Amino acid sequence: MKKNILITGCSSGLGLALTKLYLQKGYKVFGISRSVPKIEDENFIFKSCDLSVVANIKDEVGEFIKDIKELDLVYLNAGMLGVIKSSFEINTNELHEVYNLNVYANKELLDTLATIKVKTIVGISSGAAKNGSKGWAAYSLSKAGLNMLFNLYAKEMTQTKLLAVAPGVIETPMTDVIRFKIDDNEFPSAKRLKAGKIMTPDQAALRMDNFIQKSEGFESGSFVDVRDI
Repeated sequence: MKKNILITGCSSGLGLALTKLYLQKGYKVFGISRSVPKIEDENFIFKSCDLSVVANIKDEVGEFIKDIKELDLVYLNAGMLGVIKSSFEINTNELHEVYNLNVYANKELLDTLATIKVKTIVGISSGAAKNGSKGWAAYSLSKAGLNMLFNLYAKEMTQTKLLAVAPGVIETPMTDVIRFKIDDNEFPSAKRLKAGKIMTPDQAALRMDNFIQKSEGFESGSFVDVRDI
């Protein structure tokens, strides 16, 4: 029987690379994003959904997955960086915008996914969840929140393995903003990203898939940085 996978944020970056990878591996892929990805494959089933509109998620995604008997794997990949600015300058509306998508939307998705059988759910986290850097308040707070969200839900979704996973630095429009449009004298993290190793989305997708093959060794609810294993 063909394996089923669901991927949010499937139209670009890591989400698109994961979608293409699992289609190549013969999975049936259920994709969710605002924009329609350029994929023509009979095994790709797409739902256009703006996950930042949190109030609509349970109805829209619930309808989308209602006939799926089982999902082998879910990647909750959709997310946003938000503004890079001093903690003193960022306002609570800017914090809320990022937290809304990176945490609250995933809470609604977990609630919805709990209505069907799911083997493994991976939330795309970040090393920024643990490493506080100047300017990253919105993103770091939200990814730390995501980690705890998965930790908490692992205590209740006991038939599903939940893992918050940091894939490493990926070459995307989001990281391009940090590397090339942020003053790295004011925000040293930008300088570190420029000097460090960066992966293409395809490389990151392969790394994530390799991690999944070893995921049985990690306790449900854990945060894992794949660079440390």
